[in-house]
Amino acid sequence: MKDFFKYVLATVVGIILFSIIVLILGAMSLVGMVASGEATKNVSDNSVLVMNLSGTMEEQAGDNTLSRYFGSVANSIGLEETLDAIQKAKDNDNIKGIYMEAGTFSADYASLQEVRNALLDFKKSGKWIVAYGDIFTQGTYYLCSVADKVWMNPSGEIDWHGMASEPMFVKDLLAKVGIKMQVIKVGKYKSATEMYTEDRMSDANREQTQAYIDGIWRNIVSAVSQSRKISADSLNAYADRLIMFEGAEAQKKYKFVDGLLYSDQVKAEVKKLLEIDEDKSISQISISDMGMVKEKHDGEKIAIYYAYGDIVDSPSEGLLTGGGHQIVANEMNKDLQSLADDEDVKAVVIRVNSPGGSAYASEQLWHQIEMLKTKKPVVVSMGGYAASGGYYMSSGANYIFAEPTTITGSIGIFGVIPDRSQLMTQKLGLKFDEVKTNRNAAFGSSARPFNAEELSYLQSYINRGYQLFRKRVADGRKMTIEQVEAIAQGHVFTGEDALKIKLVDELGGLDKAVAKAAKLAKVDEYYTSGYPAPPSIFDQLMQQAAGGNYLDEQMRLTLGEYYEPFMLLRQANEMSPIQARLPYFLNIH
Repeated sequence: MKDFFKYVLATVVGIILFSIIVLILGAMSLVGMVASGEATKNVSDNSVLVMNLSGTMEEQAGDNTLSRYFGSVANSIGLEETLDAIQKAKDNDNIKGIYMEAGTFSADYASLQEVRNALLDFKKSGKWIVAYGDIFTQGTYYLCSVADKVWMNPSGEIDWHGMASEPMFVKDLLAKVGIKMQVIKVGKYKSATEMYTEDRMSDANREQTQAYIDGIWRNIVSAVSQSRKISADSLNAYADRLIMFEGAEAQKKYKFVDGLLYSDQVKAEVKKLLEIDEDKSISQISISDMGMVKEKHDGEKIAIYYAYGDIVDSPSEGLLTGGGHQIVANEMNKDLQSLADDEDVKAVVIRVNSPGGSAYASEQLWHQIEMLKTKKPVVVSMGGYAASGGYYMSSGANYIFAEPTTITGSIGIFGVIPDRSQLMTQKLGLKFDEVKTNRNAAFGSSARPFNAEELSYLQSYINRGYQLFRKRVADGRKMTIEQVEAIAQGHVFTGEDALKIKLVDELGGLDKAVAKAAKLAKVDEYYTSGYPAPPSIFDQLMQQAAGGNYLDEQMRLTLGEYYEPFMLLRQANEMSPIQARLPYFLNIH
């Protein structure tokens, strides 16, 4: 028996050692693969930049290195990489044009507008852009409409329907399991809490939601109208009657597309544009390939820091963390401190794409940006969302840009604290008793909801947070408290409307923000560098090993529109109870 255990132990140790060796060799091989893949790439003459519009668009895609080699459940395209690729393609004489292939693509309209403007700038070079799709989503068509030629499969369709927002309400769902959310808030427009307390939109929320979806839709219609030479009235009429069901020939008749082609016929058309024989292959280069094309770094460095996702005090941990990027306050603060200390960096552009989050974390980020401003200019470029906490952290910048379709403002704070007493006592049958030394010693008890006195203390706390938020905005935007209050109360605006009330300084994207930062830094020649750096290969390996990314993507595909409400319920305990953020699910489509 003694020998038996000895041999078993030796076998287990051997298996462990063998596994470690295999892991090390595998990691070394992977690093070699990535290193060879990241080498400088040369662009062949007569090449085409291919933009595969499928999956989702994030601000950065630098943390998806592994997916290039092993594949991924859901493809992710980086805005940073896409804009960089388009600019390089414009400047590279070997690239003759851009081919966009439409698929199922998800991105906020401000990001699509940013890419669309970059494509319009690309066309100034005299090079061509063509687009093809089997099925165009509304957002994808908005982007592809910029092309010189738009082709569609003879059996394809364009989803052109207008915009709608359908907020979700979970009050009755929570009641079924004995949970009631205790809400303390400031601002009649601060509608994020309505999902917990109501079963329909308030009049104030309906008013602001109608205003911002109308604003976004006007921008979309105007852009498509100019590119496709279709009147705005006609575009709205086509949306009203859901022309996607009228067939491809009708959509060609209405000038949405220039021709109906199969994919092999599209290749022939591209070869004609390249002036190559039919038997020749097309030299293609992808967005990720363009990242390996060498570029000049002349002049001074302007840093672009990408801050996107929910604003949190500390990162979520474990599997199924929500599948989304986060702005972790203490991590971003360290990064900004490093940029402040880096003498090579002459100015910083902070790209904000966030609906907000923890009020405490937002204040810490505001403070760090103030410290950064004492050493070098700081310009904010707003993406799809820069609202509530996202606006809080941005408000003190030297200059603020927003896209017309950016959703911003929402100056307000709320607290949401779950009351599980019915779950505990009525559903589970638990009993509680109480002994205390002071009147409020049992504050926060899970055995009962807050009483009136406790709620009054919480309301005072929320009010102080709101007053601080207003002061930060007033100081940053050179306004009085009264002027801020007139546009606060949690009111949400598009970037276009925010410009009129001086919440932002100018409409435009990253290119304008970088140019402004360089001007403030008194720099004539400059180049940009993106921050924060993507996670190392080792960190990505560990994340893949933990299963987080894969399981999150599988859950998202399985649950569809119910994924985010599910994740919200799961994460309720991890959230900071005091929030400065937009409604959790705008559900715009």
